[in-house]
Amino acid sequence: MPGENLSRDEARERAELLTVDGYEVALDLRSAVGEAAGGEAQRRTFRSVTTIRFRCATPGAATFADLVAPSVNAVTLNGRALDPAAVFDGTRVALEGLAEENVLVVDAQCAYSRTGEGMHRFVDPEDGEVYLYTQYEPADARRVFANFEQPDLKAPYRFEVTAPEGWTVWSNGAEESREGGVWRFAETAPISTYITCVVAGPYHYVTDTYRRGDLEIPLGAMCRKGLAKHFDADDVFLVTKQGFDFFHDNFDYPYPFGKYDQAFVPEYNLGAMENPGMVTFREEYIYRGKVTRAAYERRANVILHEMAHMWFGDLVTMKWWDDLWLKESFADFMGSFSLAEATRFTNSWVTFANNRKAWAYRADQLPSTHPITADIRDLEDAKLNFDGITYAKGAAVLKQLVAYAGREAFLEGARRYFKRHAYGNTALDDLLSVLEETSGRDMKAWARFWLQTSGVNVLTPVVTYDAEGRVAELAVEQEGAELRPHRAAVGLYRAEGGELVRYARAEVDITGARTVVAELVGAERPALVLVNDEDLTYAKVRFDEGSLDTLRERLGDITDPLARALCWSALWNLTRDALLPARDFVALVLRFAGRESDIGVLQMLHAWAQSALTHYAAPAWREEGGRLVSEGALRELRAAEPGSEHQLTWARFFAATASGDADFALLEELLDGSAKIDGLDVDQELRWAFLGPLAAHGRADESVINAELARDDTASGKRHQVRCLAARPSEAVKAQAWAQVVESDALSNALVEATIAGFVQPSQRALIAPYAPKYFDAIERVWRERSIQIGMDVVRGLFPSLQDGPSTLEATDAWLAAHEEAAPALRRLVLEARDDLARALRAQECDAAAG
Repeated sequence: MPGENLSRDEARERAELLTVDGYEVALDLRSAVGEAAGGEAQRRTFRSVTTIRFRCATPGAATFADLVAPSVNAVTLNGRALDPAAVFDGTRVALEGLAEENVLVVDAQCAYSRTGEGMHRFVDPEDGEVYLYTQYEPADARRVFANFEQPDLKAPYRFEVTAPEGWTVWSNGAEESREGGVWRFAETAPISTYITCVVAGPYHYVTDTYRRGDLEIPLGAMCRKGLAKHFDADDVFLVTKQGFDFFHDNFDYPYPFGKYDQAFVPEYNLGAMENPGMVTFREEYIYRGKVTRAAYERRANVILHEMAHMWFGDLVTMKWWDDLWLKESFADFMGSFSLAEATRFTNSWVTFANNRKAWAYRADQLPSTHPITADIRDLEDAKLNFDGITYAKGAAVLKQLVAYAGREAFLEGARRYFKRHAYGNTALDDLLSVLEETSGRDMKAWARFWLQTSGVNVLTPVVTYDAEGRVAELAVEQEGAELRPHRAAVGLYRAEGGELVRYARAEVDITGARTVVAELVGAERPALVLVNDEDLTYAKVRFDEGSLDTLRERLGDITDPLARALCWSALWNLTRDALLPARDFVALVLRFAGRESDIGVLQMLHAWAQSALTHYAAPAWREEGGRLVSEGALRELRAAEPGSEHQLTWARFFAATASGDADFALLEELLDGSAKIDGLDVDQELRWAFLGPLAAHGRADESVINAELARDDTASGKRHQVRCLAARPSEAVKAQAWAQVVESDALSNALVEATIAGFVQPSQRALIAPYAPKYFDAIERVWRERSIQIGMDVVRGLFPSLQDGPSTLEATDAWLAAHEEAAPALRRLVLEARDDLARALRAQECDAAAG
């Protein structure tokens, strides 16, 4: 749609012209319930009346307001009525002849969303109740009210919402009054459009209070009524209070936004969103069945990540999306930092090293890799840059910065940054200047290496020994397009009483292509040399041959969980880089994963083993590899401590890798109760996990799946049912699923995601092969006609990665060559998928050579 994709140049020009003094937004949401005007075939809409008060630096100039809406009823500028047909084009309201001080009133009919963008409307299948929430980042507030949609035009907001009877409404500000279904909220501090928020509906709501000296913060937490019986709000509040303690101790700036509500909402595209005073989360963080400690750690990390944003992102906000890292990298880092120091999850840096950095390493090796401070030309670029580089690599680089500059210098820099730029907008130099003040380091040089270049370095130890078997020289060789300075530790490990333990360590500044670690000269010969021990820097790590041999035989003997996780991560990178055969990685998992104590690491190993089998194993070995994995998973399931989280994790892995009639028969018997495994509680979520592979292998038909839905007739159950139905091995099923996702926009975002997950089954490569050419025929139209979120889901999710032969690579290259003028964001997604496929083919060659 013309004008929907706001450019950086347009935003910069508008920011130079305008100063926004305030918004008054009135939304009438009574249309969310009852029959839709014109029937359900018509888009259901709500009335949105926005008053914007703003100043213009150049009287007489022209600009525009942003609004994506089906229709506009009236536009008034400075008391002068404008013709909506003349000034509104579907995405922008043209404003000419501006005065020095201006008042704009836009009365529009805005559409409810089913894609999680704008005002999302959800009907609970369990009880028919309707729930609403907003989600805007980077630029979907304009789907709910007229505004100047860019982060550096901050302003205070007053929201007024007319809601159906029996509903409760929340917004960023505290409730001031409610009368006759009209809810009015206190004016906010100056904030950006993308973090304003409204949540409305018959939500279950729990309250508490955080107190610290004279500071008192009202706390709230909410979810759908159907999830209330599963909602452990006490744990949410516990982590929330621990987070507030940590951030107040370290930031020396009181939480600035009054109340703190946290809403767990349905069909949410993200993990969470940092709307000040009104944080939203995906409701999957409310657990309907037994989950592992890793799940609670993940939720706690997200809670603290969003809380960190109250300072990094909400109080101080980037000027434009180029500096998205100024909030996301910091929040990602602070989430793990605060988790380790303020909560029960003291091993959070193990999760960070094993999980978050894997995301970063993958993203940084794609053709779309970019510096942490990215070049964001427009909003489509911005949407795609919520990626592993902006979040996880940025956080890893900040961890390296803390090692480089010192913890106290880093935190003091943050304190000065908040005080100096409160309620304002910043760019990279604003942060670097305060860090230079506090650390005495040349932050501009550091930034050039770490923030303004892309790619990941490789660090490899090279060791020579003297005649007595002691270290004569230990050097670290660095590879990469840009050789960076790394503050890193090198650890030496030896066998002691059946364990591998560290007996020597040196922390060193690695610079250039080769750095000698003089401190370790003379040490006894190690069984294992671990570069980047303690995970201080961001780099891929290799091993010398002796260390690799040790890991093949004794990986499970490493006693330190972080060191063990780093070794697993390095081995996975070797597999992805076609330097370690996939079957060897799988063998390591089968040999040592059963001894892994950290449940989050174990779950990651299971995911990696599945990826190795699906994408990196030679096709001729897949069947044998699948049998070995399913046998190993069942062996570990039966050996696990009854009722333990390890037992649950192996049960899920067994279901995901089940490959023969005996496996499927056991899953069926566990479902009908004729078989039992001591201590394993087959609750509703585990039932769906067992039913999925049965559906995919033709062992559960539509009647069985629908009977399971009857047992679990909830929103979660519906998503599982849709996924299982789409997983069935039938040409007609695949045709229907494809049509529902690609040819129709009737499904909500959550059901699109579930349908794609069911459609793509590794056991059905031949069945879905005909959809490879259809994919390339459809994606440009899908990108043009659907929302960017749905477009991303389709382009990523349906890329024919399972047709992993040269012909798919050629078809991808042909599409790219024929569509050089396609939207850059679309081309980026296809280029990334092509790179993943090319990597898989290289890994398959490596694995075949080992066979």
